Amino acid sequence: MELLECRLEIGDLDSFVADIGEIGDRHGVTIQAFDSRYVADRCHLERAVELADRAIERGENVARDRAVEILLYAAGRRQIDRALEMGVGEGDNRAVVLVDGDADDAEAAALAALEELDAFVEREPTLETQDEETICEFFEITDAERGATDASLSALVGERVALLEVEK
Repeated sequence: MELLECRLEIGDLDSFVADIGEIGDRHGVTIQAFDSRYVADRCHLERAVELADRAIERGENVARDRAVEILLYAAGRRQIDRALEMGVGEGDNRAVVLVDGDADDAEAAALAALEELDAFVEREPTLETQDEETICEFFEITDAERGATDASLSALVGERVALLEVEK
């Protein structure tokens, strides 16, 4: 799994989604773009990929598309409409784009193709700092919950992602 931390300027979301889908198909990889404000860290997305793949292998997936299944796990939700809030939108986005495939060279080629898109502005570290307020609100992590544990925010988000597996 590779991550492209970047700024995107998306004029037409449907076009952007079609473009990244075409790049994924051409290179044999899965691509999913996230609004970085909703991503706790790299481990958050690694765990989502792991659980999505396990659900697909077991025939327990909700979505037909692997990228959407990864999004559902990353969001800790079974409803696609609610999970889509975690994705990028039209306009300026601080994003993290996940690229996952079986071959490192295919991932590298897909990353290069993503950087050629009109929507790509520049590479930018987007996971270095967390938007704790947005993450807590999205994942329904309360102040009381945070106060009752010494677990990191990343660990609490990881728990939400894992709980999706249990709640099926």
